Amino acid sequence: MIGLVLAAGAGRRLRPYTDTLPKALVPVGPAGIEDSITVLDLTLGNFAEIGLTEVAIIVGYRKEAVYERKAALEQKYGLKLTLIDNDKAEEWNNAYSLWCGRDALKDGVILANGDTVHPVSVEKTLLAARGEGKRIILALDTVKSLADEEMKVVVDPDKGMTKITKLMDPAEATGEYIGVTLIEGDAAADLADALKTVWETDPQQFYEHGYQELVDRGFRIDVAPIGDVKWVEIDNHDDLARGREIACQY
Repeated sequence: MIGLVLAAGAGRRLRPYTDTLPKALVPVGPAGIEDSITVLDLTLGNFAEIGLTEVAIIVGYRKEAVYERKAALEQKYGLKLTLIDNDKAEEWNNAYSLWCGRDALKDGVILANGDTVHPVSVEKTLLAARGEGKRIILALDTVKSLADEEMKVVVDPDKGMTKITKLMDPAEATGEYIGVTLIEGDAAADLADALKTVWETDPQQFYEHGYQELVDRGFRIDVAPIGDVKWVEIDNHDDLARGREIACQY
C-alpha cells in the first residue's frame, strides 16, 4: 500500500499565497513564518508514521513548486515520491485529477486531499477497519455539526455508503467525508472506470461523484468513523487560521 495525495488544485480563495503555490503548499505553521510546515508536510508525516514508504502526488497548478521541494521532502520523511501530472488542473475538477492517478490505485492507497489538516489517527482508523472484504473505506466525521458546504454522506448499516454529496439536507446525513480514503488495489479498475464516466459526463465534477457512481452500480463502499478529532479542510483564509490552530497540536 502507498500514499496518494491530490495536490493539483489552485485554491484561489487563498490568495496571495496561491499566486505562487498550490494549495497543498500553503504554510499552516505560525502566521508570518512563510517557510513553515504545509498541509503536504503534515500528510507525508502521517504516511511515514504508519509505515508507508512510497507516495504518489498528483500535481497540476504551480506544480514546479512541488518538483522543487521533492528531494527535500523525500529526505525529510524517508519516502519515495512520485509526481503525477494533471494536465487539466486549472480547467477541470478533481474527478479527473484522481483518474490521473489510476495506475497508482493498483497498489492500494490511502488517499488524502491536499487541503485537509488531520491527525495520523485518521489513517490508523482506516487501517484498523480493513478486512472482511472491504474494498473502499471512507474516513467519516460523525461528530461535527453539518451545514451546506460539507461533503455529506448517508450510511446504511447493512449496505454501507448510499449517498455522498454536498447537495443534501444536513439533517439527513450520517456524517461528513473528510477527504481521506483507503482504497484496496482490487478496487482500482472499478474506481477508475467510474471516475472516467464522471469526468467525461461533466469535467467539473468532484471525485466523490465517482464514489456515488460506484455505489449506483452496486459496489459497496464502507466508512470508518474517526471519532471526535480536530481537522479542517482549508478552502479560505478563515479555514487557514483554523488549520494553523490545529496543525500546531499534531
